[in-house]
Amino acid sequence: MLRTNLTHVLSEQEHAKLLQENENVMICCGRMGPMCIPVYETMEELENEYKHVKFADMEFDLPDARVIRNLPECRTFQGLPFVVYYKNGKVVKATSSIQSREQITEILDQYFGKE
Repeated sequence: MLRTNLTHVLSEQEHAKLLQENENVMICCGRMGPMCIPVYETMEELENEYKHVKFADMEFDLPDARVIRNLPECRTFQGLPFVVYYKNGKVVKATSSIQSREQITEILDQYFGKE
């Protein structure tokens, strides 16, 4: 289990339900490592600023994390975490490796707008 205050996605079914119930979703698929922790922390901070976005995490090594690992948008990724942004259940952006707050907010603003 990832030690974050984010919504934890533990199965393919939970992933599907999350996308079905939320228009704007950001999922960080990773581990508790140095490249992932700053992304989780930024997501936790942004939850209050982007109330129209659902922020969640998924443990990279879960078998069901294949719903993210096997996405065409993630095929060439080399570093963790894999971060996927969904709009109405469709992937609109995917990134890998550490991202700064500025990089994340730029993507959120571009694809989900400011509330």
